[in-house]
This record gives sequence, structure tokens and C-alpha cells, in this order.
Amino acid sequence: MRDGLIKVAAGTPKIRVADCRYNAEQIFTLMRQAADQGVRVLALPELCVTGYTCGDLFLQDTLLRGAEEALGTILAATKHLDMVTALGLPVRYQNKLYNCAAVIHKGELLALVPKTYLPNYGEFYEKRWFEPGAPADRLFFFCGQETLFGPDVIFACESMPGLILGVELCEDLWASTPPSVALAEAGATVLLNLSASNEVVGKSGYRRQLVCGQSARLVCGYVYADAGEGESTTDLVFTGHNMIAENGALLAERRFACGLTVSELDLEKLCYERRRLTTFRSDTGGRVMELSFALEPATTTLTRYISPTPFVPEDAGDRAERCDEILKIAALGLKKRLEHTGAQTAVVGLSGGLDSTLAILITGIAMRLLDRPASDIIAVTMPCFGTTDRTRDNAVELAGRLGATLKRIDIGASVKSHFRDIGQSMDNHDVTFENGQARERTQVLMDIANQTGGLVVGTGDLSELALGWATYNGDHMSMYGVNASIPKTLVRHLVSFVAGDKAEEDKQLSLVLEDILDTPVSPELLPAIEGKISQKTEDLVGPYELHDFFLYYAIRWAFPPRKVLRLAEHAFGRSYDRAAILKWERTFYRRFFAQQFKRSCLPDGPKVGSVTLSPRGDWRMPSDAAAALWLEELEGLE
Repeated sequence: MRDGLIKVAAGTPKIRVADCRYNAEQIFTLMRQAADQGVRVLALPELCVTGYTCGDLFLQDTLLRGAEEALGTILAATKHLDMVTALGLPVRYQNKLYNCAAVIHKGELLALVPKTYLPNYGEFYEKRWFEPGAPADRLFFFCGQETLFGPDVIFACESMPGLILGVELCEDLWASTPPSVALAEAGATVLLNLSASNEVVGKSGYRRQLVCGQSARLVCGYVYADAGEGESTTDLVFTGHNMIAENGALLAERRFACGLTVSELDLEKLCYERRRLTTFRSDTGGRVMELSFALEPATTTLTRYISPTPFVPEDAGDRAERCDEILKIAALGLKKRLEHTGAQTAVVGLSGGLDSTLAILITGIAMRLLDRPASDIIAVTMPCFGTTDRTRDNAVELAGRLGATLKRIDIGASVKSHFRDIGQSMDNHDVTFENGQARERTQVLMDIANQTGGLVVGTGDLSELALGWATYNGDHMSMYGVNASIPKTLVRHLVSFVAGDKAEEDKQLSLVLEDILDTPVSPELLPAIEGKISQKTEDLVGPYELHDFFLYYAIRWAFPPRKVLRLAEHAFGRSYDRAAILKWERTFYRRFFAQQFKRSCLPDGPKVGSVTLSPRGDWRMPSDAAAALWLEELEGLE
């Protein structure tokens, strides 16, 4: 439960139709198995105490008494389990029968939640036996306990404020206004669905869309438990299609098997997103009653997958689709800016590195969208003290393959003249030595843009902006920054995507892109050693894969530093030890806070993903905010 993480499960016991005693044994056995795995919230199927397919036996007093007695057995057998469980059974109330979820905890029956929407079409005949909705009277005795009876109930955990449960049953989710909407607006962060949804061809995909879509719409965790083996197969087959979703993402899924489907929900993430989204309505007008329970605090063992590259889809097909979309979005942004300004050219400083390569590729797409020749792109390569033959040659080759107009301007003499003017020794390779070159390059680009009636296209990416790894009024500045919301880990895949896409059409272009991908990331501002790059960015500021991970969780989700560290250890445990992760996380926070002044005056650029640091868009931060609280949280964690 630490860090807002809680282990939940959807379970499908193997039952016998109408054998309540046997079913009770299967249910409490499954509950104990879940507890042994650290599960704190468990959902079981609709009417699992009796079986969903009892038909007219639901009208038999014997079956109803058996169901109540079975629930009593389950309560007694699990009174020491510190786990909230929702399970299904039929309940008689005032000469009517209701399809209910019993919510239990440590032998206490917290409430009975009746199903709101009863399907009575196709293969379903629930209105033949059950009454929809809730009765007027809310309290009555069941299993020897006074309990609450009604659909509009939420269950709040006293020991974990972010954990608030809501319950609906099967068809409730398929209705036009599911009960879960009101429950979520009243505060429920985790919705449990007790279901008995039979299987037919194509239904599983639609069911999955419903579960994931509802979890996204309500910004919640959604645990869906389906009936499975043991239900009557007279006319239907049930496959135990269990799912756990979180804010649109499917965390775990299982079909054609009984047992448990387990994962962890991140309640801090859900609560943050609800606070952030001003359109998420909070309705505390009293329509929904709140009951409380308490779980003993415990550390949740993480089993869910945490991607080490949160900005990059791991599936090759998804990744290709994402790359294609990003290139089009960025190019459309630049297309509009070129149109609006009437720019005659687009000027790109081409270094032979990844970022400038991506920028000129995007610019090329924009020119094609404008039906303009690639020669309207002016690619400027500006070798200086740290430029290697490899990067210079790649820049020249790339410009040629793309059909851009190439200008080669050696800035060495200009920089030396400037250094003489300010008294900077050529032997002093300090920050002035480095930044003087970067600012000279920007001046050249701006002046060429003036000469040609053009617009300077920026090359800096999101990761560099987060770390402040840019020379103020040097590569920090442009007239439109096409890479501004693209993180470094994704830049590499975008260039690789184009290389693969061009492999047959232009083999030479593909080869030069592949060589650029193999080149170490470097600003090339220090003299080369034996013709090779002497200054490698990741040796200085740390691995970009770590920094992009920190950026995603610290900024997109506002996770505290300790939690970011915990997730990073889980994601990168095989690649980095705790000390290395902690070292670079400290670097990330220190630089992120210290370098905000650069982000406060960024040029325009298109937002392409969920994270951007534009001062006019997603990120508003004072330039002189202190990092002390964030860094203090990481103290003593080696």
C-alpha cells in the first residue's frame, strides 16, 4: 500500500451449479490463495455462490437458504483475512429477489449491492427471476448481521485514503448510464464488476473495450471478474474472462481458465489525474452513501510491468504507428508556421547528430505537404574545434540525399576572433569555450534566415530541455522548435523508423541514417581526440533512458522522488544498480529546477505527446523555484 500501490485481483472459482456448499469451499479457498499473494481487494463473479445458470431454481427456497448459509460459511472461514472481497449471490428482500454483490471484510458483511440493469434479451432472462435496483428500506439482517442494501454505496479505506471502492454487476457496465459513473464521481477510485458474461465469437474484444474505456473515462482502476468453468453449458459457455484495467491501460487479462488474475493499481496516479483534469466532476451531494473499512498498512510487492521506456511503445507495430503519427504532427505544425510567415526557406543547422537529423527529416515532410521543393531547405553545417570527419560527412551526405541546399560555413576563425575580443584563451576549454561556438552557430543560422527570407528550425529535444542541456540563446533559440516535445529515447526510434521506411526507396539515405544512429550523442564542442568524439553527453549528464523515465513519472504524473526511484529500480534493475539510479535522479532534479529559466522563454513548437515543457502550454513553473524538498527526499536512500 506504500506509494499508493495496492494489489488487486479478479478471481474465477470452479463451481458446481446449485451446489452452494461446494461453491463456498471453492470461494474461500480462492480467497486464501489471493491473500497469500498479497491481494487486498478481490472481485469474484456474479452469482458465484449458486452459479449464474441456475434458471428457475432461483425461485426455490432451498437454493436461496443454501446461498445465505454458504455466505455465512465464507464469512466465518475468512474472518482473519485482511482483504476486501466482493462476491455474487441471490438475496431475498421483501418477497422480491435481487442479484447482489456481497462486499465482505474480515468476517463482516459490509453491504449488499443489487444489480441495477437486468438483461432480458437474447440468451438472458434475468427479469424472470430478479428485481432491478434497490428497495426503499436500506438496512436489514442477512447472515445474522445487520447490513446496508443498495447500489449507491462506496467503501472508503481509512488507512489508505486513495482507496475507495465501488461495485457494479455485469450488464450495469453495458448500460448507457452505468452505476460506476455516479460511484466514481462520488469518489470511488476502484470499480469492481461481478460478471457472468457468456462467450461468443467477437464478444471478448468488445468486452475488453468496455472495461478499458470505462477505466479511462472514469480515471479509475477497474477489476472485472467473469464466470467460468462449472457453469451450465446447456446453451452457453463461460470462459472466465478476467481483466484489470487502469485509466485505459489493460494491466492483466485471462481467459479460458479458473483462478486468479492479479496486478497492482496505482492509486496516487489515479488521484493525481483526477485533480489535474478540471472536467472530472466530483459529486459529493449525498446521493451515494459511504461506508468505511480499514486495511493493515503493508508494502505492496510490484509484479505489474513497468516499461523502462515509457515514451516508446514496445510493440513494433505500435511503435511504427506512433513514429508515423509524430512525424506528421510535427510536420503539420511547421507547415502552418512556414505558410503563416511566408517563409521562403527553412534553415536547419545540420551537425550529423540525431536531433538535427530528425529536424531536417520533419522539415522535408513539411515541404512535401506544401508542394515545395526540398531545395527550399537550407542545411547549414558549421564545423569547428570539436567536429569530427564522421559527423561532418554524414551531415553533407544527408543534405544531399534529401535534396536540401547545403551551406558549409567553418566558424573556427569567427569564434577565435570573438575569443580574442573577450580575452578567452584557446587553451581554456571551459563553458565559455563551449557556449561561444553554440552561440556563433545560432547567429549564423539567424543571419542566413534573414538573407533568404527564411525561418530557423530548432533542433533541441524534450530531454535536453528538461535537463537544460542547451546553450542559452545558442541552440536554445530558434524560430520554431519541431523537436521540442520529443524525448531523446523517442528521437532515436523516429530516425530509425525513417531509415527503415527509406531502405528500399533510397538505400544510401538509409545507410547514412543508420550511421548517425550509431554515432555517440555529443555537442562536439571540445576538440576531437585522434579524430574521434571526445565529449559524450551521457557521460556528463547521465543516460537519457533514465532521464526520460524520471521526466515521465516526475513531471507527467507528479510522483514524489522516492516513488520514482522505486519504479526505476523495478524497471531498470538488470541494467543499473540503486546507487547509479539515485545518482542520476539527483542530477535530474537538480538540473530540472536550476534550468527552468531556459524553458521560460522557449520558442514555439508543436506538442506531440502527453509531456511538454512549453511555458505557454502544459508546464508553468517559476524560474527560481528551489529543488530542496525533492532532493531532501532522496537523502539517505543509498
